This record gives sequence, structure tokens and C-alpha cells, in this order.
Amino acid sequence: MKKTLARWATDIWYKDPLIGVWLMPLGFLFSDAVRFRKFLYRMGVLKKHTLPVPVIVVGNITVGGTGKTPLIIWMAGFLKDSGFKPGIISRGYGGMAESWPQWVTADSDAENTGDEALLIAKQTGCPMAVGPLRVDAANMLLKQADCNVILSDDGLQHYALNRAIEIAVIDGERRFGNGYCLPAGPLREPLERLRSVDFIVVNGEKYEEREFSMRLAGEKAVNLVTGEQKSLQEFNGVDCHALAGIGNPERFFKLLEVAGLTCITHSFPDHYQFQRHDIEFSDNKPVLMTEKDAVKCTAFAGKQHWYLPVKAVPDPVFAEQLLNLLKRKA
Repeated sequence: MKKTLARWATDIWYKDPLIGVWLMPLGFLFSDAVRFRKFLYRMGVLKKHTLPVPVIVVGNITVGGTGKTPLIIWMAGFLKDSGFKPGIISRGYGGMAESWPQWVTADSDAENTGDEALLIAKQTGCPMAVGPLRVDAANMLLKQADCNVILSDDGLQHYALNRAIEIAVIDGERRFGNGYCLPAGPLREPLERLRSVDFIVVNGEKYEEREFSMRLAGEKAVNLVTGEQKSLQEFNGVDCHALAGIGNPERFFKLLEVAGLTCITHSFPDHYQFQRHDIEFSDNKPVLMTEKDAVKCTAFAGKQHWYLPVKAVPDPVFAEQLLNLLKRKA
């Protein structure tokens, strides 16, 4: 059911403009509600919290994945190399812990903390806390870890937490779809919101002067059972299955296609909770998946299952300007 609804919404927002037009009045109501909520924070009716260290929010204004997680992972490494001690907070989307906030380590259970949080903790080695209330997650982080800057994975719309720097990440292929707010379109906030952020990073080719481009690079697949690594070229000429439960599965499938792979593709909703039958096929062909999906499949994977780690490669000018701005804010 969730799979069908996700495809239906994607068709409305990115392919079929007619239904979006019919839903446009609801989109106007949603955008008015967003503006009113921001007004309440600005007037002090809703409380904002300021932390003793600078907060960098990496988010988006659209529903679904845009490439925030790889960028967060890159930023954590970049800031450590630049002499900072970053900690990371997140919503923990998809996590079903009984209490919040939750501390996240490389050994945490994705079912409790969420798949993206576990992936970030594994890749960065940074202290990390997650919870629906990011202020609570941030306070846990400051109490239990020595960090002098906090990266917030998502949270552009979480105005209860003051931030020093805002970064909006855009899917370079899908951009903003039909340009309407939910439910008529994919926008969480009106497009005017981008005027107030400090940086706009495009996962793909940039369109406008103030945007910075970023690409995702992945060349070697890793076996979920043995840890063996193979270059993607070694899968050329071999029929494979490719599955993805991310915001834009087509981006992953296209990456494999560009590398020369021939794959039978299987799309799932973002943050999908995989079961054994979802990743097993009777033909025993190799199965390639994203690293975000792999953290939820390790317990029941076989030797035919591989994941493709990707790394964000942002514009060097973005890195330079980010560091300069953070130093001024700090």
C-alpha cells in the first residue's frame, strides 16, 4: 500500500500536472499554515532554543531524498580535518525506539534509530543523537560528547532550534516538481524559502548562479556477507537485480546504468523496512542496493547481495565558503 501511494504521489508531483492543479487549493492552505507557524516563532509565541555551539542545518524544501546524507557525511569529515569537533543530530526517521532521544553508534539497530542515522554513525564515527525533538537530541549530544559544532541532518523546518548556517540540498534532476506545496506538490515550504538559506547545494548540475554543484561518486560494490569488494565494471555483462528504498530510486539505477550494468530494477518507498522476501529472487542473480538499504538487510542477506557506497564530492568553492562562514559564526 505504501509503495503504491509513493508512486502515485511521485506521478502527481513530477509527471502529471493536471491532478496537481486540482489539489492546488490544498497546497495554498498548507503554505499559509507554514508561513503562520514561522510568524509565531518570529513573534516569540513559539519558543526557540539557542545552543552554546553553532548549529549547521542541512535540509531540503521538498519531500523525499535529495542527497543530504552523503553531504552530511562529507561535512563531518571535512570539519574534523579543519580542526572542528562535530556532533550530529537527526530526526531518526523510521526508527521505532520506545523512548527518545536515542544515542547512535555504529552498532545501533536501524529498527530503533532509523536507517540514515545508523549509516551516518557508521561512516563518520562522530557522536550522534536522534529524536523527534532535535533540541532534546542536541542537549543529549552536548552532555555526553565533546563537540564544538552540531550538524543537523534535515531540520530546515524545525524552527524550535536556532541555527548559525542553513544549507538546502536540491535534487538536480527533479528540482521542485510542479512547484506546489503539499499535497499538490512536493514542497514542504514555498520556493521563497530558498532566499533565506546560506547555501544551496544541487545534487547534480546547478541551474542558477548562487547554487553549488555536488556529485555522488561510487565505483566499488561491497558484499553484505563477506565484505569482498568488486569494481562495478566486474558486473558488466552480468544480468543483475537493483533495488532502492530511497527518495529517488531512479538516481541509483541511473548510476548503475552509466557504469554499464544491465539491471532489473525494484523501487521501494523511502525508509522502507525490508524483509527477506523483498531482496530474494529465484534466479540467484547478483543483487545491488544502496548502502542506506544495506544496513537494514545485513541480518538476512546472502552472498549474492552487494551494496554500493557513494561519497559526496561538492564544489571546492562551497567547502571554502562554508569554512569561512563557520569561523565567523563560531
